[in-house]
Amino acid sequence: MSLLKREAENILLNNRREGYTLPTNNKLYPAQWNWDSAYIALGYSYFNKEYAIVELEKLFEGQWSDGMVPHILFHHKDENYFPNHNTWQCGDKIPSSGITQPPIVSSILKLMLDKHEFSSSEMERILNLVKKTKNYLEWFYKFRDPNDTGLVSILHPWESGTDNSPLWDFPLSKILIEENLEYKRRDLDVSSSDVRPLKRDYDCYITLLNKFRNEKYNPEKLYDISMFNVADIGFNSLFLKACKDLVYIATKNNIECTSIEKKITKTENKLISLYNKGDNSFYSFDVLNKQSLEIPSITNYFILFADLKNEEINNSVIQSLKKYNSNEKYFFSSIKPDSKYFEEIRYWRGPVWINCNWILYKGLLEKDLEFANKIKSHTLDLIHEKDFHEYYSCKSGTPYGANNFSWSAALYLDLINN
Repeated sequence: MSLLKREAENILLNNRREGYTLPTNNKLYPAQWNWDSAYIALGYSYFNKEYAIVELEKLFEGQWSDGMVPHILFHHKDENYFPNHNTWQCGDKIPSSGITQPPIVSSILKLMLDKHEFSSSEMERILNLVKKTKNYLEWFYKFRDPNDTGLVSILHPWESGTDNSPLWDFPLSKILIEENLEYKRRDLDVSSSDVRPLKRDYDCYITLLNKFRNEKYNPEKLYDISMFNVADIGFNSLFLKACKDLVYIATKNNIECTSIEKKITKTENKLISLYNKGDNSFYSFDVLNKQSLEIPSITNYFILFADLKNEEINNSVIQSLKKYNSNEKYFFSSIKPDSKYFEEIRYWRGPVWINCNWILYKGLLEKDLEFANKIKSHTLDLIHEKDFHEYYSCKSGTPYGANNFSWSAALYLDLINN
């Protein structure tokens, strides 16, 4: 355990650049990613609180004036990655992407504050981050729920954090791909095509990107003009928990947060309306095409992280989750293995991801401690056996994607310290 702990710490330190940390140490992801940095900050908090705070401060240096925090910040204009800063052509103070990612920062800050003691100067910096996070969450309600439904939309699959999940197959099938589309993928230079998204997926991704860029990423326009608009269960679950955690921190530290607080009940009730009692599952909703997306994704179970005030639904979802990977040695696969959409090694269409296990572990701690500890134990066993990678086969445990993966190392440090 102590050797792996040291290895995890060294992965973060070796992937660290000028105040921010890369997802890995190869050319696959040569920039700062939004939700990666949140996980990474939690990992740092166990052995270097200064690095933890700086990681998030660096992320919020890229916050746009309207409150949005991009999903990628290009601190260095590295063209080994596509799409890079030249493709996006945006960013306020720092070149960035023009879309966002699951806003888990306030949940990470709450975990850090619950676990560690901070000096008065450190607390001042953390509370400054809390205020910036408040602006970020307000941005979602303003621009991603303009009709005040209670649910926020993602307008690009990359915003979900689960880029090529089968969840997006139907919405993407409705996209009219731009004619004469030209681009060169760089991910296939450093990773096998067998484990990466397909060409048609990328055609859709870049068609959406180009459309957003033509509108100068104006948030008042994108909701209406995007050819992709989904109220995702996984994203909204993380968002709802982020709002709850922000209100908790804000209330405790006398920070005004009524704009978020008064929205929480509506968001929770709207999420509950997406519960399918017939199979004890939550399903995302394609807002644009008015279609329920009944895909057996592990992210549907992120609802447990949202801490719904409905014990009956929580218990039913837990029972469903217990059957999800019942025949596999390693869990949880990103898509249920008996589904026709399951692909054992292709990115978000089947492999096990450490962050998904971690989200479910956290969501179960106060609902089913025995099951939570089982998930923790199996996750640690996978890392002990296979080391710190991006994702793994649920059947063999074989690692795929990037090695020395930062969030796998960071979340390992959290798991062994709880």
